[in-house]
Amino acid sequence: MIKALWTGASGMTTQQTSLDTISNNLANIATTGYKKETVQFSSLLYQKLQTETTDSEGNAKPVIAQVGLGVRTSGIVSQYTQGTLQETGNPFDLAISGNGFFMVRMEDGTTAYTRNGSFGLSVGTNGLTLANAAGYPVLDANGEEIVVDSSWNAANLSISDTGELVYEDASGNAVMTGKKIGLAQFNNAAGLLKQSGGLLTETKNSGTPRIEGEDTALKASTIHAGYLEASNVETAEELVNMIVTQRAYEMSSKTIQAADEMLQQANNLKA
Repeated sequence: MIKALWTGASGMTTQQTSLDTISNNLANIATTGYKKETVQFSSLLYQKLQTETTDSEGNAKPVIAQVGLGVRTSGIVSQYTQGTLQETGNPFDLAISGNGFFMVRMEDGTTAYTRNGSFGLSVGTNGLTLANAAGYPVLDANGEEIVVDSSWNAANLSISDTGELVYEDASGNAVMTGKKIGLAQFNNAAGLLKQSGGLLTETKNSGTPRIEGEDTALKASTIHAGYLEASNVETAEELVNMIVTQRAYEMSSKTIQAADEMLQQANNLKA
């Protein structure tokens, strides 16, 4: 019965983690580029009650006597499925169709990755720099900041579906600026480390970034200007998962209550 107490407690702990994950998904349902998370469970060690199981005649039984000791959280996995594209009308709002990630330079000089393409032009000493809402510059395939001449009219700048910046001169001619947004892919995107602000960083689990256009084995992504990628969270699915989690939590608590009552009865037995 002591085992039942610990087993029930492990179930309550893991279901609490599941509820935390579901609530985070629902909280980020309107977050651009957010990818929903799912909790994975695995059973704990099993205790063998008998080294050998035999019948009264000494013949081996077809099953062995083992009892499980509970459950644990084995991982929380992000689902990198495509979110729907929502039109914004802002030419510097970008959405990705495909497996690519935008690259931005952090304050410490490292590179972070994101699916949030809410960008704008930041005025700097070297010109107009394409940056995200936090001011981190967007990078090209070579890891360089995308900077254009500050004398250019930002209203005449546009971005093609390949990520190249195009400028319309006074005569109405489209001039290719030679500046192109870089996209990176990962062998295991689920291994990326999530940071605040919708940013992701590379880990050993994710592998090193593979740059589109340089790695010929990659299928190139498409950039849609004037759109943002919505989160891939499904409200109805998360609400169903919440109910299932709540019921599982309740059942685990019931096993603890039942084990406690049985222990009380055993303690109250008189010789």
